[in-house]
Amino acid sequence: MVDYEHTPVTVEGKRAVVIGGTSGIGRALAHGFAADGADVVASSRSEADVAETAAELRELGAETVERTCDVTDRESLVALRDATVDALGGIDVLVTSQSYIARANLADGTEDEWQQVFDVQLDGTYRAVQTFAERMDEGAVVPISSISNGLSIPNLVPYTTAKGGIDAFTRVAAKELGPEIRVNAIRPGFVRTEQTGGTYDEGTDRHDEIVSRTTNGRLAAPEEMVGAAIYLASDAATYTNGTVLTVDDGFTAGAFGR
Repeated sequence: MVDYEHTPVTVEGKRAVVIGGTSGIGRALAHGFAADGADVVASSRSEADVAETAAELRELGAETVERTCDVTDRESLVALRDATVDALGGIDVLVTSQSYIARANLADGTEDEWQQVFDVQLDGTYRAVQTFAERMDEGAVVPISSISNGLSIPNLVPYTTAKGGIDAFTRVAAKELGPEIRVNAIRPGFVRTEQTGGTYDEGTDRHDEIVSRTTNGRLAAPEEMVGAAIYLASDAATYTNGTVLTVDDGFTAGAFGR
């Protein structure tokens, strides 16, 4: 008889916080974690969205905490962290999925737009990871990056640059926090969310380009990021650290359309 065992890919029994977890990719990840058996706290700046998402998580069987947070405000992150530890007894997984986009090119963009994007996307990730790591004995951190940082998409200069910083931050944080805390980012491709609504709609040039360069010929649904997140957050990923996992249906791998 073959003596074999492996660690299953699951977050069952884990305690996860998803910042930016009340919309888009973050909300899908919160739902996916809860459906897989984790207790999940989904937070954002909107009190109404937090309450609505918390109700959905409870329906999926998760224990949760209703608490807003703003990644530009360290005190609100500390309050979210401490409330989660008090309610759930600890934190095993942190996902940073907060987002803000300023659509501007290099010539016309303002310094305020640049700073706002960085304050949420990159500085916010730094604040959140630093704050939560203080009370995580072990576990996983999963920042949400973007394939935009490897491309040159018009009118996304601040966003693209900040997301590139998240990739670099992931590698450094993995080295400094490991092996107890693993840090691995997800780099989604083009995902249909509230934030991208209208930009990649059918009939636009960008939609046609995505269709031509993805193997399935379509944008992703937010739920298609869940599998990658569960793997990176699970104990099956104990030897995965400092990685940026691209989930883009082959878009960046293809030089030409189909």
